[in-house]
Amino acid sequence: MRTHASAFALAFAGAAFVPLLSLHAQAVPRPAASASATVGAVLTLAEAVALARRSNPGLATSINARRTAAAALRSANGALLPSLNTSIGGDFREGRQTFFQGQAFGATNDQLSSSASASASYNLSLATFNDRRTARANQAATEADIASAEQSLRTNVTTQYLAALQAKARAVLQDTLVTTTTAQLQLARARLQVGSGTQLDVQRAEVADGQQRVASLNARNQAAIEVVRLFQQIGVPAVLDVGLDANLPATPIVDMQQILDMAGKSNPQIDALRFREESAIRSIASARSAYFPSLSLSASVSGFTNRYTDTQLLIDGGKNSAISSKAGCIRGEEVRAALNLSNNLVGCQAIAFTSAQEQAIRDSQNKYPFDLTRNPYSLSASFSLPIFNGFRREQQVEQATVQRRNAENDLKTQQLRVSADVTSAYLSLTNSQQTVALQEQNVRTARTVLALAQERYRVGAISLVDLVQARGDYEKAETDRINAVYDVQRAFTALEAAVGRPLR
Repeated sequence: MRTHASAFALAFAGAAFVPLLSLHAQAVPRPAASASATVGAVLTLAEAVALARRSNPGLATSINARRTAAAALRSANGALLPSLNTSIGGDFREGRQTFFQGQAFGATNDQLSSSASASASYNLSLATFNDRRTARANQAATEADIASAEQSLRTNVTTQYLAALQAKARAVLQDTLVTTTTAQLQLARARLQVGSGTQLDVQRAEVADGQQRVASLNARNQAAIEVVRLFQQIGVPAVLDVGLDANLPATPIVDMQQILDMAGKSNPQIDALRFREESAIRSIASARSAYFPSLSLSASVSGFTNRYTDTQLLIDGGKNSAISSKAGCIRGEEVRAALNLSNNLVGCQAIAFTSAQEQAIRDSQNKYPFDLTRNPYSLSASFSLPIFNGFRREQQVEQATVQRRNAENDLKTQQLRVSADVTSAYLSLTNSQQTVALQEQNVRTARTVLALAQERYRVGAISLVDLVQARGDYEKAETDRINAVYDVQRAFTALEAAVGRPLR
């Protein structure tokens, strides 16, 4: 009865091992022809890229440069318009006289004053027009830099998304192999029960099962780390239990020459350097404009008003002045009368400080602070032609010329780099696609070998060491197949990064 039970255990362990191979083959994610829609907590590649564009701080910093470039262009356009300036001021002076060489100056009444002025100026030169074109070229270069930053972010997110998927696929493989080693352990124990195995085989199977469980644990941990790094690239806090969509878009068939032409025309890094070369050319024109004349126009107008804080003091001064004038007039006219000359004593008696004069004083103080008295306005125009400034113009022209040459060299360097990157990525893509087909064949062969080894070990034809070797060969072949599958996606992503735009 024990023999029959042990034989049954052997048969069960051997039969349980075969479905694991097909189960594992289905568990490893494979790129499909189209991306699946987002379901529940699954984050697709397209959603990851879109989320990164909204959340990545590095991209946000690059986009901020757009505001600076727009402000520079607005400033260059504003240089073609006149400059306007206004000012409003107020002043207070203590009512205390100032003495100079024994003479007293100034009023003894506290004084308030206000003033306002407006001026306009306009400067026109060839450099003004060239600076405007330079600002336009710099703005276009900034937009190209932003496009390059977006493509770089898309590449980084896609690469890390593939790394996370690959780590998850390896974790699935290791989990499946745990089931395999468990079945092998059961088979070794069953063989020991029927007397066809040894205790050493059981112990070896236990060691292999323990090691595989450790490998599975490490693989799951690595998969979680890759997910954390993915969210770091996106720019948001990590969600460890999020699912990733393994149904990636298929890589289209591309022609290398067509891709090279596309990269030469639309690569944002090349575009940015083209615009910077144009900016350097405009800088040369701006430097040379210093040899040409410039025109300057200006106009200004201003006004003022003031008042004394003690109006009664002014009225009293007016009264005292009238009394003094009357007394002086009478003295003079009395002298003329004493000499029997014609006089106007009657007119002197009429001199007095009237209420109308008092009201005029009060009204004059009410003009402060807005009823200004206008000063004469001024207009000016100048036409300047530089003659010699110590070779500073020549230095500026030479510096601008060197910058243009450097920009031209940078553009050629980038064009060569893009051409080399595109060619390398294309060759890597072609090699990876061929490698996938070979690895698929290797996996099928290794799976068959493992199944045969399992059956032969069950009947006692081979040792456990041979079975473990067959399982190791299958693990390596399946791991290489997973790597090859994602190497194709990575190579295509590198090709897109070299071209500078999506290709699917």
